[in-house]
Amino acid sequence: MRLVFWAGFWAFITDQASKFLVLNALNLREVMHIEILPPFLQFHMAWNRGINFGLFSDSPAAAKWVLIALAFVICGFVLHWVRKDPPGKWGMISAGFLIGGALGNVIDRLLFGAVVDFLNMSCCGINNPYAFNLADVWIFAGAIGLVVFGGGKKTEA
Repeated sequence: MRLVFWAGFWAFITDQASKFLVLNALNLREVMHIEILPPFLQFHMAWNRGINFGLFSDSPAAAKWVLIALAFVICGFVLHWVRKDPPGKWGMISAGFLIGGALGNVIDRLLFGAVVDFLNMSCCGINNPYAFNLADVWIFAGAIGLVVFGGGKKTEA
C-alpha cells in the first residue's frame, strides 16, 4: 500500500503544482492562451464543470457534489480492490496514479467549483478543441495500468 500512497501523492502534487503555476505564475486565467510548442502544445484556460471533455458541463450546481462523491467512491473502490487482491508493483503504482489524479480534480471542484484544464495538444492538421490537465493524465494512465497490471498475484492451486 506504500506504493499506492507515494504514486498518488506525487500524482496529486504534480497536478496541483502545475495548476498553481499556470493560474498564478503564468496568469493563464487572465491571458487565456499561451503558445508553448505550436501547434503541438498550448496552454488554453478552460473551467470544466462536467467530466472529461466537458461532458455534462451544463448540469446544475448539484452535479459538482455528485462528481465529488463519485470520485470518492471510485477511489474507495480502487483502494479496496488493491488491498483485497494486490496487483503487484505496477498495478499498485497505477492505482496510486488514478487516486492522486481523481483527488486533484476533487480539490479543484472544492476550491473553484470547476476543474482547471489548461493543456491543449493538436497535431497533423487536426485542431483539438479540448483542454485537459495532469490529473486527467494520471487518471487515464492509472486506469490503463490497472487494466494491464491489475490482475492480482496468481496463486498455484
